[in-house]
Amino acid sequence: MERNIIENAELVIFDFDGTLYEDTDHFVYYAEQLKNQLPEDVQPFFIKEYEKIVSGEHVVTIGRVYDVIHDYVLKLAPVQSTVVKAWTWKGKELESDLIRKLYPQPLNFDSDTMIAISDGWWIPNVCAKHFGIQDTKSAYVQTKNFMATDQFHLTKITGLRDALIHLKEKKNIVLLTNSQKENVHRILQNLNLQNIFENIITEANKPLDTKKHFLNLLQEFNIRPEKGLSIGDNYINDIAPAINIGMQTVYIDLYSSEYTEYNGRKVKSISELIKEMNSL
Repeated sequence: MERNIIENAELVIFDFDGTLYEDTDHFVYYAEQLKNQLPEDVQPFFIKEYEKIVSGEHVVTIGRVYDVIHDYVLKLAPVQSTVVKAWTWKGKELESDLIRKLYPQPLNFDSDTMIAISDGWWIPNVCAKHFGIQDTKSAYVQTKNFMATDQFHLTKITGLRDALIHLKEKKNIVLLTNSQKENVHRILQNLNLQNIFENIITEANKPLDTKKHFLNLLQEFNIRPEKGLSIGDNYINDIAPAINIGMQTVYIDLYSSEYTEYNGRKVKSISELIKEMNSL
């Protein structure tokens, strides 16, 4: 693995949430909004399950998939998206014959029935789905709106603004996010990262449209896939689609996820890349 993967890239595509900021308090806030949708007598059970997941004492974890219809938790092969293991919500492992019968083909993900638990946002979401909450979007929007207020404080990553400005002088840099445009610009302002990215794509519908966006950007900048670089904390949204079309990747693996077969560049924080960006 080359030491400075950024040096060889001509187009660098950044994810937003969990990549350009790494706070996690908003996940707790999101869980609280979801909990409040449940009957009072069910709320303690939701809290107990959510806390077990966060503490690593549950089969639900970053890197797995939640089958809402069957209430099963699935482990996938990292690139092919085929199911290799499965558990009930309570942790009982399913027989391989049943797995092959239920999931004979690679999975297609959505936000309603087959959920990729690919970053911290999805842990409260999946827990809510388990308890029968169908409308998780309103709590998500409420959380995003709260994050853009003066009452919520995001931690600025030291040196990141200067590093991105320096990178922009050498490379084409793009921000690609599922978040809504208004919230993205307000949060960028709060993080002092405004007026940096030459192209900001919001409401990107990742992972369903990730490949399409990557291909469009490569074409727009007239860059070969191997000279494109995707940097993000969501393996299914940001990393697997890039690998599938021959791009380079940097996976921000904050949670030490299960993608053990990934042999690309892996960091715990984007702060680990600041020195490399500045050295160009």
